Amino acid sequence: MRYLFIILAIFVSLSISFASCSKKDKQIQNTVNTLSDPQNKKDKNLKITIVTSVFTATLVDNQTTSAFEALLPITIQMSELNGNEKFFYLKKSLPTNASIGGQIQSGDLMLYGDNCLVLFYENFNTSYSYTRLGKIENVTGLVAALGSGNVIVKFELE
Repeated sequence: MRYLFIILAIFVSLSISFASCSKKDKQIQNTVNTLSDPQNKKDKNLKITIVTSVFTATLVDNQTTSAFEALLPITIQMSELNGNEKFFYLKKSLPTNASIGGQIQSGDLMLYGDNCLVLFYENFNTSYSYTRLGKIENVTGLVAALGSGNVIVKFELE
């Protein structure tokens, strides 16, 4: 009888331990699922207004973008360059993490150097280095909105 009591006590103790571990495992798994679920991702969107056209860019998560967000909202006159981009020199330098060269896509919003904001409206390859800020996903009408000369552009968080 004594051995039966000891075995029962050990069984109850192990059951409680396993239940506790199982509960913690489930909590950890729920946390992992929440962090990895794309629908729980907190993407920040940037509203870009060019004259009367409005575009939405998805911002990347980096130090440069955080520093850029601190400047918003901002309305600037962007200058034309090379028939593929508009640019503006910010008054403040931002942290950078530039990547060398590669494919530029229409709608890419990048930083050249530490203070030159660039919005691309044509696809091309480049050997220049840029730090990515974000991207306009639907570029329909972007070329027409930007036009061929300088243009006033407003950037603000949505």
